[in-house]
Amino acid sequence: MRKLVLSAIVAAGLTAVGGTAQASGGGEPLMKPGFSWEGVFGRYDKGELKRGFEVFHQVCSNCHGLRLVAYRNLAAVGLDQEEIKTVAAERELPDAPNDEGMVSPRPGRPSDKYIDPFPNEKAAASANGGAAPPDLSLMAKARVGGPNYVYSLMLGFVENPPADHPIPEGKYFNTYFPGNAISMPPQLMEDLVTYADGTKATPEQMAKDITAFLNWAAEPELDERKSMGLKVMIFLLVFTAMLYALKRQIWKNIH
Repeated sequence: MRKLVLSAIVAAGLTAVGGTAQASGGGEPLMKPGFSWEGVFGRYDKGELKRGFEVFHQVCSNCHGLRLVAYRNLAAVGLDQEEIKTVAAERELPDAPNDEGMVSPRPGRPSDKYIDPFPNEKAAASANGGAAPPDLSLMAKARVGGPNYVYSLMLGFVENPPADHPIPEGKYFNTYFPGNAISMPPQLMEDLVTYADGTKATPEQMAKDITAFLNWAAEPELDERKSMGLKVMIFLLVFTAMLYALKRQIWKNIH
Protein backbone atom coordinates (compact mmCIF):
# COMPACT_ATOMS: atom_id res chain seq x y z
CA MET A 1 0.00 0.00 0.00
CA ARG A 2 2.83 2.40 0.89
CA LYS A 3 4.46 1.87 -2.50
CA LEU A 4 1.19 2.46 -4.31
CA VAL A 5 0.65 5.76 -2.47
CA LEU A 6 4.22 6.90 -3.16
CA SER A 7 3.87 5.89 -6.80
CA ALA A 8 0.72 7.96 -7.17
CA ILE A 9 2.36 11.00 -5.58
CA VAL A 10 5.48 10.76 -7.74
CA ALA A 11 3.47 10.19 -10.90
CA ALA A 12 1.24 13.18 -10.18
CA GLY A 13 4.25 15.41 -9.54
CA LEU A 14 6.10 14.40 -12.67
CA THR A 15 2.98 14.70 -14.79
CA ALA A 16 2.37 18.23 -13.53
CA VAL A 17 5.94 19.20 -14.37
CA GLY A 18 5.71 18.29 -18.02
CA GLY A 19 4.42 14.86 -18.89
CA THR A 20 2.14 14.32 -21.86
CA ALA A 21 -0.05 11.45 -22.92
CA GLN A 22 2.35 10.79 -25.75
CA ALA A 23 6.06 10.29 -25.49
CA SER A 24 7.33 13.36 -23.84
CA GLY A 25 10.00 14.72 -26.17
CA GLY A 26 8.99 15.07 -29.80
CA GLY A 27 5.48 13.75 -29.33
CA GLU A 28 6.24 10.34 -30.84
CA PRO A 29 3.72 7.67 -29.78
CA LEU A 30 5.19 5.26 -27.26
CA MET A 31 6.02 1.74 -28.36
CA LYS A 32 3.63 -0.85 -26.96
CA PRO A 33 5.26 -4.29 -27.02
CA GLY A 34 2.56 -5.91 -24.85
CA PHE A 35 3.36 -7.23 -21.38
CA SER A 36 2.37 -10.44 -19.64
CA TRP A 37 0.73 -8.66 -16.70
CA GLU A 38 -1.65 -6.56 -18.78
CA GLY A 39 -5.36 -7.28 -18.70
CA VAL A 40 -7.62 -8.74 -16.03
CA PHE A 41 -5.99 -12.16 -16.18
CA GLY A 42 -2.43 -10.95 -16.80
CA ARG A 43 0.35 -12.13 -14.50
CA TYR A 44 4.07 -11.55 -14.17
CA ASP A 45 6.30 -13.91 -16.13
CA LYS A 46 8.84 -15.18 -13.58
CA GLY A 47 11.45 -15.92 -16.23
CA GLU A 48 11.11 -12.39 -17.57
CA LEU A 49 11.41 -10.93 -14.06
CA LYS A 50 14.61 -12.83 -13.34
CA ARG A 51 16.14 -11.80 -16.66
CA GLY A 52 15.13 -8.23 -15.89
CA PHE A 53 16.90 -8.45 -12.55
CA GLU A 54 20.02 -9.68 -14.33
CA VAL A 55 19.94 -6.60 -16.58
CA PHE A 56 19.37 -4.32 -13.60
CA HIS A 57 22.07 -5.92 -11.48
CA GLN A 58 24.71 -6.13 -14.19
CA VAL A 59 23.99 -2.82 -15.95
CA CYS A 60 21.56 -0.40 -14.31
CA SER A 61 22.69 -0.83 -10.69
CA ASN A 62 26.10 0.64 -11.52
CA CYS A 63 24.43 4.06 -11.55
CA HIS A 64 20.84 3.68 -10.29
CA GLY A 65 19.45 2.78 -6.90
CA LEU A 66 16.47 0.61 -5.99
CA ARG A 67 16.06 1.76 -2.42
CA LEU A 68 12.46 0.65 -1.86
CA VAL A 69 13.23 -3.00 -2.62
CA ALA A 70 14.80 -5.29 -0.01
CA TYR A 71 17.19 -8.00 -1.18
CA ARG A 72 15.01 -10.69 0.39
CA ASN A 73 12.14 -9.58 -1.88
CA LEU A 74 14.15 -10.86 -4.86
CA ALA A 75 12.92 -14.35 -4.02
CA ALA A 76 9.75 -13.29 -5.84
CA VAL A 77 11.68 -12.93 -9.11
CA GLY A 78 13.34 -16.33 -8.86
CA LEU A 79 16.50 -15.89 -6.78
CA ASP A 80 17.18 -18.54 -4.14
CA GLN A 81 18.44 -17.69 -0.65
CA GLU A 82 22.11 -18.24 -1.48
CA GLU A 83 21.88 -16.03 -4.55
CA ILE A 84 20.18 -13.33 -2.48
CA LYS A 85 22.93 -13.48 0.17
CA THR A 86 25.60 -13.26 -2.52
CA VAL A 87 23.99 -10.27 -4.25
CA ALA A 88 23.44 -8.45 -0.94
CA ALA A 89 27.04 -8.98 0.18
CA GLU A 90 28.49 -7.40 -2.97
CA ARG A 91 28.09 -3.94 -1.44
CA GLU A 92 28.72 -2.48 1.97
CA LEU A 93 26.96 0.02 4.18
CA PRO A 94 27.74 1.53 7.61
CA ASP A 95 27.23 -0.84 10.51
CA ALA A 96 25.84 0.18 13.90
CA PRO A 97 28.38 1.97 16.14
CA ASN A 98 30.43 -0.37 18.33
CA ASP A 99 31.04 0.10 22.07
CA GLU A 100 33.64 2.79 21.31
CA GLY A 101 31.27 4.65 18.98
CA MET A 102 33.22 3.68 15.88
CA VAL A 103 31.28 2.89 12.71
CA SER A 104 32.68 0.31 10.31
CA PRO A 105 31.29 -0.89 6.99
CA ARG A 106 29.62 -4.29 6.76
CA PRO A 107 28.42 -6.38 3.83
CA GLY A 108 24.78 -6.08 2.89
CA ARG A 109 22.28 -8.59 4.24
CA PRO A 110 19.07 -10.00 2.75
CA SER A 111 17.06 -7.80 5.12
CA ASP A 112 18.69 -4.61 3.79
CA LYS A 113 17.17 -2.46 1.08
CA TYR A 114 19.09 -2.54 -2.21
CA ILE A 115 22.25 -0.56 -1.46
CA ASP A 116 22.82 2.54 -3.59
CA PRO A 117 25.88 2.58 -5.86
CA PHE A 118 26.92 6.00 -4.47
CA PRO A 119 27.19 7.19 -0.86
CA ASN A 120 25.09 10.31 -1.52
CA GLU A 121 23.42 12.33 -4.26
CA LYS A 122 26.35 14.71 -4.74
CA ALA A 123 28.71 11.79 -5.31
CA ALA A 124 26.23 10.33 -7.79
CA ALA A 125 26.00 13.63 -9.67
CA SER A 126 29.77 14.10 -9.69
CA ALA A 127 30.29 10.65 -11.21
CA ASN A 128 27.65 11.23 -13.89
CA GLY A 129 28.45 14.59 -15.42
CA GLY A 130 26.51 16.64 -12.90
CA ALA A 131 23.19 14.77 -13.12
CA ALA A 132 22.43 12.24 -10.38
CA PRO A 133 20.78 9.13 -11.86
CA PRO A 134 17.26 8.69 -10.44
CA ASP A 135 16.26 5.86 -8.15
CA LEU A 136 14.34 3.27 -10.19
CA SER A 137 12.06 1.84 -7.51
CA LEU A 138 8.99 3.64 -8.85
CA MET A 139 10.15 4.56 -12.34
CA ALA A 140 7.66 2.26 -14.08
CA LYS A 141 4.82 4.20 -12.44
CA ALA A 142 6.34 7.67 -12.35
CA ARG A 143 5.89 8.67 -15.99
CA VAL A 144 2.90 8.97 -18.26
CA GLY A 145 2.86 5.76 -20.25
CA GLY A 146 4.30 3.71 -17.39
CA PRO A 147 6.08 0.58 -18.60
CA ASN A 148 5.59 1.56 -22.25
CA TYR A 149 7.57 4.72 -21.52
CA VAL A 150 10.41 2.75 -19.88
CA TYR A 151 10.55 0.31 -22.79
CA SER A 152 10.46 3.09 -25.39
CA LEU A 153 13.10 5.14 -23.56
CA MET A 154 15.54 2.23 -23.51
CA LEU A 155 15.21 1.78 -27.27
CA GLY A 156 14.74 5.44 -28.19
CA PHE A 157 18.34 6.57 -28.63
CA VAL A 158 19.22 8.05 -32.02
CA GLU A 159 22.87 8.12 -33.06
CA ASN A 160 22.42 10.94 -35.58
CA PRO A 161 19.80 13.39 -34.26
CA PRO A 162 17.95 15.78 -36.60
CA ALA A 163 20.07 18.69 -37.78
CA ASP A 164 17.52 21.18 -36.49
CA HIS A 165 17.62 19.69 -32.99
CA PRO A 166 21.13 20.30 -31.55
CA ILE A 167 22.01 18.32 -28.43
CA PRO A 168 24.23 19.90 -25.73
CA GLU A 169 27.68 18.52 -25.11
CA GLY A 170 27.55 15.46 -22.87
CA LYS A 171 23.89 14.72 -23.69
CA TYR A 172 22.35 12.10 -25.97
CA PHE A 173 19.33 12.28 -28.24
CA ASN A 174 16.41 10.13 -27.17
CA THR A 175 13.12 10.24 -29.06
CA TYR A 176 11.02 9.67 -25.93
CA PHE A 177 12.82 11.71 -23.27
CA PRO A 178 11.36 15.16 -22.43
CA GLY A 179 13.27 17.66 -24.56
CA ASN A 180 15.08 14.74 -26.24
CA ALA A 181 18.42 15.52 -24.49
CA ILE A 182 19.20 12.84 -21.88
CA SER A 183 22.33 12.50 -19.74
CA MET A 184 22.32 8.69 -19.86
CA PRO A 185 24.16 7.23 -22.85
CA PRO A 186 22.67 4.33 -24.82
CA GLN A 187 22.78 1.23 -22.64
CA LEU A 188 21.41 -1.79 -24.46
CA MET A 189 23.85 -3.28 -26.91
CA GLU A 190 23.62 -6.73 -28.44
CA ASP A 191 24.70 -9.44 -25.97
CA LEU A 192 25.39 -6.88 -23.25
CA VAL A 193 24.47 -9.51 -20.65
CA THR A 194 24.56 -13.29 -20.68
CA TYR A 195 21.23 -14.60 -19.47
CA ALA A 196 21.37 -17.59 -17.13
CA ASP A 197 18.50 -19.24 -19.00
CA GLY A 198 20.27 -18.92 -22.37
CA THR A 199 17.86 -16.35 -23.84
CA LYS A 200 19.42 -14.25 -26.60
CA ALA A 201 20.16 -10.78 -25.18
CA THR A 202 18.93 -8.52 -27.97
CA PRO A 203 18.24 -4.85 -27.14
CA GLU A 204 14.50 -5.48 -27.53
CA GLN A 205 14.64 -8.51 -25.21
CA MET A 206 16.64 -6.65 -22.57
CA ALA A 207 14.35 -3.62 -22.79
CA LYS A 208 11.29 -5.78 -22.22
CA ASP A 209 12.91 -7.70 -19.37
CA ILE A 210 14.17 -4.65 -17.48
CA THR A 211 10.77 -3.01 -17.94
CA ALA A 212 9.08 -6.06 -16.43
CA PHE A 213 11.47 -6.05 -13.48
CA LEU A 214 10.97 -2.34 -12.82
CA ASN A 215 7.20 -2.73 -13.02
CA TRP A 216 7.47 -5.51 -10.43
CA ALA A 217 9.67 -3.27 -8.23
CA ALA A 218 6.98 -0.57 -8.32
CA GLU A 219 4.02 -2.96 -8.02
CA PRO A 220 5.16 -6.29 -6.50
CA GLU A 221 1.68 -7.12 -5.21
CA LEU A 222 0.05 -7.01 -8.66
CA ASP A 223 -0.47 -10.79 -8.99
CA GLU A 224 -1.93 -11.08 -5.49
CA ARG A 225 -4.22 -8.10 -6.05
CA LYS A 226 -5.55 -9.47 -9.33
CA SER A 227 -6.06 -12.89 -7.77
CA MET A 228 -7.98 -11.36 -4.87
CA GLY A 229 -10.04 -9.22 -7.25
CA LEU A 230 -10.98 -12.28 -9.31
CA LYS A 231 -12.04 -14.16 -6.17
CA VAL A 232 -14.14 -11.20 -5.05
CA MET A 233 -15.86 -10.99 -8.44
CA ILE A 234 -16.64 -14.72 -8.40
CA PHE A 235 -18.00 -14.43 -4.85
CA LEU A 236 -20.21 -11.48 -5.82
CA LEU A 237 -21.57 -13.32 -8.85
CA VAL A 238 -22.38 -16.42 -6.79
CA PHE A 239 -23.86 -14.30 -3.98
CA THR A 240 -26.01 -12.36 -6.46
CA ALA A 241 -27.26 -15.60 -8.00
CA MET A 242 -28.13 -16.96 -4.55
CA LEU A 243 -30.02 -13.78 -3.65
CA TYR A 244 -31.92 -13.91 -6.94
CA ALA A 245 -32.84 -17.56 -6.36
CA LEU A 246 -33.94 -16.76 -2.79
CA LYS A 247 -36.07 -13.86 -4.01
CA ARG A 248 -37.79 -16.08 -6.56
CA GLN A 249 -38.42 -18.71 -3.92
CA ILE A 250 -39.95 -16.19 -1.49
CA TRP A 251 -42.15 -14.48 -4.06
CA LYS A 252 -43.14 -17.42 -6.24
CA ASN A 253 -46.57 -17.85 -4.55
CA ILE A 254 -47.33 -14.15 -4.16
CA HIS A 255 -48.55 -13.51 -7.69
